Amino acid sequence: MTFNPVTFVHLFFCISGYTGGGRYSDAGAPPEPVCLPLDPDFNKTSGGDYGRMYGAEFATNFFASNSGGQDIPCAVCRVKQASSVIMIPGKSRCYIGWNMEYNGYLSSNHYSYNGATSYTCIDIKPEYVTGGSTGIGDGKYFYEVLAKCGSLHCPPYHNNYPMTCVVCSK
Repeated sequence: MTFNPVTFVHLFFCISGYTGGGRYSDAGAPPEPVCLPLDPDFNKTSGGDYGRMYGAEFATNFFASNSGGQDIPCAVCRVKQASSVIMIPGKSRCYIGWNMEYNGYLSSNHYSYNGATSYTCIDIKPEYVTGGSTGIGDGKYFYEVLAKCGSLHCPPYHNNYPMTCVVCSK
């Protein structure tokens, strides 16, 4: 799969970009990653260094054999025939009556880092930013999420198993 700036499919309209967010270790980093456009607009050339936007990279090789340190692209999509889109952690298939957009593995920041993140579903076959700055280590990190037994019931969950996820529309 290649990284395309704009993708048109008969049921979808997607705009691709770069995944961005706060540094993985910054205590004040916003928790949500964002999808940054490939063609940003700037109105000013200076400002106070209070809020920061970094790129994002896979922290380990879990998502693919060579994913560690790779910069992460993103896409913002509109499904023309759907009115609801949901990410379901712990599932790799949608429930009956829902359409699967993609599936993969659940990710988040490292549990001991200061910067907060949300759970994000990484496609089973992730893409990388062509010509990205591999392994710089200064951005938002994405790690695999493992199930932890205790208050999370095992079974049906299994201790230390990587969590799957699926994005479904209806």
